[in-house]
Amino acid sequence: MTLVFGMLLDALLGEPRWLWSRFVHPAVLMGRLIGWCDQSFNKGASKRLMGAITIAGLCIMAGIFGWIIELAPGYVLDVIVVAILLAQKSLVEHVQAVADALRLSLGDGRRCVAMIVGRDTKDMDQAAVARSATESAAENLSDGVIAPIFWFALAGLPGLLIYKITNTADSMIGYRTPKHAEFGWASAKLDDLLNLIPARLSALMIWAVTSRSQPKAIFDDAPLHRSPNAGWPEAAMAHGLDIALSGPRSYDGEMRDYPFVNSAGERSLTPDHIDQTVAVLWKTWALAFGLALTVAIISRLT
Repeated sequence: MTLVFGMLLDALLGEPRWLWSRFVHPAVLMGRLIGWCDQSFNKGASKRLMGAITIAGLCIMAGIFGWIIELAPGYVLDVIVVAILLAQKSLVEHVQAVADALRLSLGDGRRCVAMIVGRDTKDMDQAAVARSATESAAENLSDGVIAPIFWFALAGLPGLLIYKITNTADSMIGYRTPKHAEFGWASAKLDDLLNLIPARLSALMIWAVTSRSQPKAIFDDAPLHRSPNAGWPEAAMAHGLDIALSGPRSYDGEMRDYPFVNSAGERSLTPDHIDQTVAVLWKTWALAFGLALTVAIISRLT
């Protein structure tokens, strides 16, 4: 029942400001540790090897820490850790904030979406802002909700913490920049591996709660995405809402001509489409919660 209560606690409270304004969030601590490793070990001629050793060491530390937490009597601490490391309510709040800001003005929408995406936002039109928010929602549903649930269900707190430290490392050093192309290679590959099943599960669950298209359409479009995993929830969201996602966008002033996912879908996106996306986020969470609760009840009865 740890996962069930952790999901409920996260959905109800999210990341309360009164708490994290007084204490350092575990994700921030992970980021600081990874930043220190980057500064300390991303040097010399064997950067790829040092990067592999670094992520291996971080995963071992995370796994041991999770195991120690599980040794504590009762399951209250476990529930709290699960709730902290899930991101359902915070994801919903960030995505909904873009729709609310976009209804005020295009400039507000651009500033708000810039907080959740890494692409250039200053020249975005309304459709691009809404598309970016929807893409971020789909990808982060997989990375921040379904994948942590999957790895906790499979390997308890050690599995959850190993996933979170890897995902955080990938977001910080996994980019193919001159500085991190070698050092972050192992982190990026491990993150791809750990998200292989959860990304496809996310797509299946999004399809289950929208059911607007045949699964074959998702299978056909997911490989069009530049990411081996993000394309799956994005393709499912695109087909589920009958909208076009991905497509050309600018990074660091350079336009990149990515293909559209569900290219026949609606391209003139509005804040209403973001509202629909948020509804899908909650429906998918409800499906995951129902599955977790069912498994918990069956395990108690057997």
